[in-house]
Amino acid sequence: MMTTGDTIGLILSYVYAFGMLLGVEAIGKAFKWPQDFTRKIIHIGAGMWVWGILYFFDHWYFGIIPFATFIVLNYLFYRRQTFKAMDTEKSTPGTVYFAASITLLYGLLWRTGGAIDRAPIATAAVMAMTWGDALASIVGVRWGSHKYTVFGHTRSWEGSAAMALSSLLVILGTLAFLPGSALSPSSVTSTGTMLIVMSVAGTVVATLAEALSPAGLDNLSVPLLTGLALSLAEML
Repeated sequence: MMTTGDTIGLILSYVYAFGMLLGVEAIGKAFKWPQDFTRKIIHIGAGMWVWGILYFFDHWYFGIIPFATFIVLNYLFYRRQTFKAMDTEKSTPGTVYFAASITLLYGLLWRTGGAIDRAPIATAAVMAMTWGDALASIVGVRWGSHKYTVFGHTRSWEGSAAMALSSLLVILGTLAFLPGSALSPSSVTSTGTMLIVMSVAGTVVATLAEALSPAGLDNLSVPLLTGLALSLAEML
């Protein structure tokens, strides 16, 4: 049964999403920000809303609805290039993949109502994609002077370093803060050696996935493989 929290969460999710898209579109035009930069701002804004769904929703199956609907909406935006700050003729359908990976991770791992909740793993994986990929792109484009090519796709060592450092920080921070908190009271806390092992394993996988994935597909490979690595590290 849908609660008041679920209803508020649904309303605010769409208000936040469209407000962010329209806001970044307007600000980007006003300040003449390059499209690769505005796309990453939207990328970060979208990824950070996973904290919003954990806060507002009382039931996980209602909480995944906003990201699930944006799989379709982002595809339409991509095809029609509705928001120039997000999509151009050269863009990949990465925004579609990002919404799909978030929906899948939280659909599999997030549980409410007293069941064992593994939302911290899903959140840590999404944060690696949210901040790691965005900073890797921004640093790589502007300061990436040392290039390498894998499977025909070029990256920079500076961008990969930014990916690794930011992924480590956000994974470690998420796994230290979220388990057992008001946002995820039924999750198992990770401390000491387990916390370090999980964070390092997730960082290595996230960095390799970002480096090896073709453009756009890292929005699938990074969060999903990072989530898998964190889950395996937790079990081991």
